[in-house]
Amino acid sequence: MMNISTVMILILLGGWLFSRLYKMIGLPPILGMVVFGVLGSVFLTQWVPPILWELTASLKSFALIVILLRAGLGISKGIMGKAGKTALFMAFIPCLLEALALIPALHYIFPLDWIQSAMTAFMISAVSPAVIVPSMLNLIEQGYGKKREVPSIVLAGASLDDIVAITLFSSFLAILTKTQQGWGRTIIELPLSVLGGVALGLVAGFMLVHFLKAYHEKIRATEKSLILLTLGMLMVQVGELLHIASLLCVMTIGFVILLKAEPIAHELSKKFAKLWIFAEIILFVLIGLSLDISVALDAGLRGLLVISWGLIFRMIGVFISTLGSDLNPRERLFCALAYLPKATVQAALGGVALSLGLPNGQLILALAVLSIVFTAPLGLFAIRIFGPKLLDVSDDFTP
Repeated sequence: MMNISTVMILILLGGWLFSRLYKMIGLPPILGMVVFGVLGSVFLTQWVPPILWELTASLKSFALIVILLRAGLGISKGIMGKAGKTALFMAFIPCLLEALALIPALHYIFPLDWIQSAMTAFMISAVSPAVIVPSMLNLIEQGYGKKREVPSIVLAGASLDDIVAITLFSSFLAILTKTQQGWGRTIIELPLSVLGGVALGLVAGFMLVHFLKAYHEKIRATEKSLILLTLGMLMVQVGELLHIASLLCVMTIGFVILLKAEPIAHELSKKFAKLWIFAEIILFVLIGLSLDISVALDAGLRGLLVISWGLIFRMIGVFISTLGSDLNPRERLFCALAYLPKATVQAALGGVALSLGLPNGQLILALAVLSIVFTAPLGLFAIRIFGPKLLDVSDDFTP
């Protein structure tokens, strides 16, 4: 049996090598990390020391907090204003339509109760910044869709889409960990969970901003990042104790810093971008390593059908969101295709139920992995193939 140091070296080195390999052959690097983890679950599980499984929940939680803080630090009013109401509609309507289609499908096809189905549906419904952001930036650099800011609309909408999905996931999770209860009580407690998460995030965020401004010159950027990360981890624990949307609380802290101390937010954002390089490998390899292959194979075809069913409603949601906009039909079709890939949020949230010992944790994890393996390459290829065909190149663009 290997010691924990050897396992961590293998995770980091193997995850990095597989990500480079997949990037070389034109596939999402994150998919390579997941595949390496799945291979590890098949061939190396018997060599993994038990302490790794004890640390897995903490490592995934660390990666999730990094994602949430980066999201909060990156969603400025300027970005939302630039993309306009179309991006705002795209943040809510596709995610909600997909989740509403997935909830009954998950409930009747798999052994998930209604609240577990709702939690899983919102986990699956989030789009992937890891795939969308570099793809949209690449199209912007090539001058595609600039006239009507199509890539910017997708970027802003996708970022906000994740916030909606994570907020509702964490709300149903808070309810599920509290009691097994009916929908009537759930409907009452859901807004309370969301409001509680926002309120706690606002209080913690403003207190942190006051502290960082007072000691801005005395504290290095690395120390500020450590303080913010520690606060985020603390808020997750407090949120779980109070049964409120703790993940939304963490994002709210980042947003408050950006709103009230923008220079500090940009400084922190750069540090967290570097931290994400490490956290990303850990997160995607561990989700593959934690997978029970037998559960994944059992859920395979049914899972793919359910995920595909949700994608249909997501695309319908995009077309509804872009009604009345100045986008032409080809640009609207591109937005629908660009909204297909899933990866980051599923990797971060897929193992939460399992780590908390909730019912059907392995099944929920398997559905998360299936959604990544199926939609990440599908969405990436759709963007690469149809982006240049559906989007016009700006007249004043010079390569």
